Amino acid sequence: MSELKPEERDMTDEHLAESLLADETNERTTGSERPDSALTGSELSLSYPTSEEPVVECDRIDVPSGEITALVGPNGSGKSTLLKSLAKQLEPDAGRVYLDGKAIDKYDDKAFACELGLLSQQHDSPTSLSVEDLVYHGRYPHRGFFEQTSEEDHAAVERAIDLAGVEHIRDKQVGNLSGGQRQLAWIAMVLAQDTDVLLLDEPTTYLDLHHQLRVLETVRELNEERGVTVAVVLHDIAQAARFADYLVAMQDGELYDWGPPREVVTEELLADVFRVEAAVNYTPDPEIIPKHSL
Repeated sequence: MSELKPEERDMTDEHLAESLLADETNERTTGSERPDSALTGSELSLSYPTSEEPVVECDRIDVPSGEITALVGPNGSGKSTLLKSLAKQLEPDAGRVYLDGKAIDKYDDKAFACELGLLSQQHDSPTSLSVEDLVYHGRYPHRGFFEQTSEEDHAAVERAIDLAGVEHIRDKQVGNLSGGQRQLAWIAMVLAQDTDVLLLDEPTTYLDLHHQLRVLETVRELNEERGVTVAVVLHDIAQAARFADYLVAMQDGELYDWGPPREVVTEELLADVFRVEAAVNYTPDPEIIPKHSL
């Protein structure tokens, strides 16, 4: 075995891991035109304390920078679990997640929250809090412990309230809101965090069709006008195919396919993953016409 060069011996484990990840990224990108990723998960094995076996096993997951990626699949396929690991909410049993090439376990919580915002399915806030106060909580990563809110904070909150469409309920207490209104208030809080990467776990839950489209249009606006990278869990694959730049299709805790919707949404995928016989037309986006369950 040849002797390591001095500069190689001086590399830390972290630098070595990042170097290997970069080499792997270059290798995978060559010939596949895979875009640069804001978030990358490598060799992930994910589980919960109550699970005997891994819930998700994933060789590699990419969230392309400046694009919208939708995670789709049936209930129990591991979409939310995978999103939690990308958001530093679930520590992998094996493997690592990288944000802009840096392992996320090297970020302290506040620095990470300045870079990445998460809307989870579980919300826990005092019911007596007003919507406006809740949205201001989204600014906590940008302030010191004793710092007062700044003009930048005020501007971010007003922008988030406007984008989420909650101006008419800004003074209402969270505990007095309907499920849909509460969801919009939480979306506004995450938008106020004003991060370059946004992870959303079923953001259209509890929302009627009008507000579902409003949320997705808002996310698209953030992506197109401000370059925000988005990963979002969606149940409606037809909606995801129209809305997202890339799809991650999951089945039984593993990635079934990854790529642009026109490549991923096929009749075979709908049969294998969703257990539905359907026709797929392209107009130019995939249009799914369900026939019957399998």
